[in-house]
Amino acid sequence: MERADRTDGTDGTGDTGGTSGTGGPGERGAGRAAERAAGAARPGPGGRPAPLASFAYTAADEEKRRGVRRMKATATGLLLLVALVYVLATWAEHAGVSGWPGFVAAAAEAGMVGALADWFAVTALFKRPLGLPIPHTAIIPTKKDQLGQSLGSFVGENFLSGDVVRSRINALGIGSRLGSWLAEPVHADRVTAELATALRGALTVLRDADVQAVVGEAITRRANAAEIAPGLGKMLEKVVADGGHRRMVDLICVRAHDWLVLHGDSVMEAVQGGAPGWTPRFVDKRVGERVYKELLRFVTEMRDMPGHPARASIDTFLTDFAADLQTDSDTRARVERLKSEILGRAEVQEVIASAWASVRAMIITAADDEQSELRLRARASLLTFGARLATDGRMQAKLEGWLEDAAVYVVTTYRTEITSLISDTVASWDAEQTSKKIEAHIGRDLQFIRINGTVVGALAGLLIHTVTRALGA
Repeated sequence: MERADRTDGTDGTGDTGGTSGTGGPGERGAGRAAERAAGAARPGPGGRPAPLASFAYTAADEEKRRGVRRMKATATGLLLLVALVYVLATWAEHAGVSGWPGFVAAAAEAGMVGALADWFAVTALFKRPLGLPIPHTAIIPTKKDQLGQSLGSFVGENFLSGDVVRSRINALGIGSRLGSWLAEPVHADRVTAELATALRGALTVLRDADVQAVVGEAITRRANAAEIAPGLGKMLEKVVADGGHRRMVDLICVRAHDWLVLHGDSVMEAVQGGAPGWTPRFVDKRVGERVYKELLRFVTEMRDMPGHPARASIDTFLTDFAADLQTDSDTRARVERLKSEILGRAEVQEVIASAWASVRAMIITAADDEQSELRLRARASLLTFGARLATDGRMQAKLEGWLEDAAVYVVTTYRTEITSLISDTVASWDAEQTSKKIEAHIGRDLQFIRINGTVVGALAGLLIHTVTRALGA
């Protein structure tokens, strides 16, 4: 009988590694446990994981082991009782008692045979009966790795097949369930909050310098790869055709007129300063005044006359320029060179790189604020999506099809890795500890097999003896 007060996962001998011993103080057991825990972290021979030193034996496991021991005692006690009955019945029969002793002895004898046979079968699962090296015994400790491989193959063939996965996902009705769940405001709020948390976490983890470098490189590379002149030409052509540039011309004329009114003296001084030194000053002044007045008159007429010839000249120039941007190779080349020069300037690169910091701060702020437009729109989109998904059969079928395809891809692509996880994990378990753990969980039911074997054997022996006596009579 094993001691019932052991809760450290040992077998009562002070050793859980499958090596028998005489036990020892608690310090010795703790030291062995530490050595086994350290060994479990080191790879074994050939790169295979070292055997796991032990399972974590909980109070529930120990209680189950005590139940197994009680059932073992019950089954053994029943065997001894049958043996005693057999001895007494045989003695009575030899003493000259006729009739019932023969029947009782036959039943007891067959009961002993059934009990011993089932004891051997149950014991052979976990260890060698009586320590004898009988072939095909200690099945679990010696065949653990093969059992793990068989379990992995069974799971791979029967659970990780494409047809099984598709039928199971199809039977779940994920589309309608998900739609009904998302259509509930409280659930949409929860998903929105989780998405905001995930988004905030992702942005926090990302390094600004790395993202800025990637964004800057991506924008620059995309801008350099795309020729902008034809697009600018088409856009300018459409603007001129729609008359959209006229407001800009109006604004320029107004601003030019106002500037000339306020800075007339500056204009006249500039004209006078450019006159030859030999001309009289009053002539320079009269010329400056004349130039200023003519310039002011010209700008005023352009401002007040929509049909001014200068405006028509601007229209013609813009139209011709739009055509050149689309068709003239020299003009397009000059635009591309200008674009490259602008993108190459340090100031522009700094602006492109710093855009990420602004976007990141804006997104984090929006994610933290429950009433932000980002979260409100996300919530509304989830509610709309859920309501539609709950009722739209085509959308449900499409979503479930995507899920089926994804699940089938995973199980078919990584089936070997998944099944090897099972077999490798079982292979890494300590054989003795595995046997003890399994026995703790199913051993009690197995002891009923011994009890049933005793009872069924006794009944079978009684029946055989009765038939034999009847035929012999």
